[in-house]
Amino acid sequence: MLNKLWRWEAGRQDSGYDKMLLCGAIWPIKFDCYLIHFPVGSEIKQHVDQVNAGKHYRLNIILKHAKQGGEFICQNTIVNWSRVKLFRPDIEAHAVSKITQGSRYVLSVGWVRE
Repeated sequence: MLNKLWRWEAGRQDSGYDKMLLCGAIWPIKFDCYLIHFPVGSEIKQHVDQVNAGKHYRLNIILKHAKQGGEFICQNTIVNWSRVKLFRPDIEAHAVSKITQGSRYVLSVGWVRE
């Protein structure tokens, strides 16, 4: 985990976004905190994030909205405000629509509860 700290790396699923690990831990509660950058053309296709055990939660705080696109899509969120999204990525399919103008920045905190 330390070799990824504070360095930009390509996001998963060949979706075009970049992420920077800001902090994380595996004990006493497993969590991670990322800064995510979505440039023009990036998107995240609908998917579910599997975990080995426990319940996975993710809190996304939108720091900067894209001018067009970049909408968070999830049918069942716990909180769904303009800039704050709290959801269960392990059981709810979620996606981000394609950024067509501007860029989007998100502070994303995820944790797993046993």
